[in-house]
Amino acid sequence: MTPDQATTLTPKQQRFVDELFIHDFNQSAAYIAAGYKAKNPEVAKVAASRLLLTNVHVAAAVAAKRERLAVKTEVTQERIINELARVGFSDMRRFAKVGSGVTFLPSDGWTDDDAAAVAEVGETVTKEGGTVRFKLHDKLSALDKLARHLGMYPKETSDTFIDARSVHVHTNAALEALIEARRQLKEG
Repeated sequence: MTPDQATTLTPKQQRFVDELFIHDFNQSAAYIAAGYKAKNPEVAKVAASRLLLTNVHVAAAVAAKRERLAVKTEVTQERIINELARVGFSDMRRFAKVGSGVTFLPSDGWTDDDAAAVAEVGETVTKEGGTVRFKLHDKLSALDKLARHLGMYPKETSDTFIDARSVHVHTNAALEALIEARRQLKEG
């Protein structure tokens, strides 16, 4: 957003832009927090949507702020996809051996990819012994997000139930990507 664009926003519109980021892009919450009046959240949602769609200066301010935050935090599509891949293709065998019992492998042997996939490690010690908790981030969720990003789901889903366990493939490229993802999962 250029300085000229900033001057074209009213104070209430600028507050709406700021509130969108504070409220994780919940348009009705941002609209109300910015000081706009609405009878109920549904009316606020419609009014906020109209403000974003019809006011080019508000839309430009949101886009500019989003870009500034992405640059400042170094958040890129590539980084997000890499993190999702780390989780989606993690393998529990990198952390534990299962035989007559469970033996956890030392963390100094973990790669950066391994460490990124770990959601929780904890230990509770009691008189009777205790427990160890070890949890990886949600693989299905990460794979689902990657599949959506790669366009592996059909565009029209009105009469089709889709989740991470039922991927419908419509193109050769998507089929090849699915085969490659399965191969990588098997290889660990």
